[in-house]
Amino acid sequence: MNVSSAPLTGWPALVLNADFRPLSYYPLSLWPWQEAVKAVFLERVDVVAHYDQVVHSPSFEMKLPSVISLRDYVHQDRPPAFTRFNVFLRDGFACQYCGSPDDLTFDHVLPRSKGGRTTWENIVTACAPCNLRKGGKYAHHSGMRPFRKPRRPNMHELQHVGRRFPPHHLHESWMDYLYWDVELDA
Repeated sequence: MNVSSAPLTGWPALVLNADFRPLSYYPLSLWPWQEAVKAVFLERVDVVAHYDQVVHSPSFEMKLPSVISLRDYVHQDRPPAFTRFNVFLRDGFACQYCGSPDDLTFDHVLPRSKGGRTTWENIVTACAPCNLRKGGKYAHHSGMRPFRKPRRPNMHELQHVGRRFPPHHLHESWMDYLYWDVELDA
């Protein structure tokens, strides 16, 4: 991971909830500078930190925000959407049968051909070779059992797992609000 004091390409702003925690860790909650400036003018956010880069019009000048916080708290208690990305995130981007991070797919623990549904409780992340090997068999008939029983996560659990996958490039002004173990590059 690279932590930089130089502005990142495009000058994105880290978006914090009103409690000064990131809205999301994975993907990291970032807005393009244009959205951040618009939100400042609409008084929806407060600027916490800024880049040295200045934008201006004939009558106005402003440093681009690097960290903004929402004025109104966004509740994170809603159940997460069932998406391929969220299933992979719940399972740590690893096959639940062998641990491989490569060529990931969905696997129905109770196969669809046997009445299995596409739900949080019946889907696990599987690499293509394991998914092919299991095929339409029950997990116990194929000799393959998932490492963890699939279940519906809550948003806090997904956020916690997301902290294990920091982006490759971070701006130093964000570091007080992100909770990863990172060392500054010299």
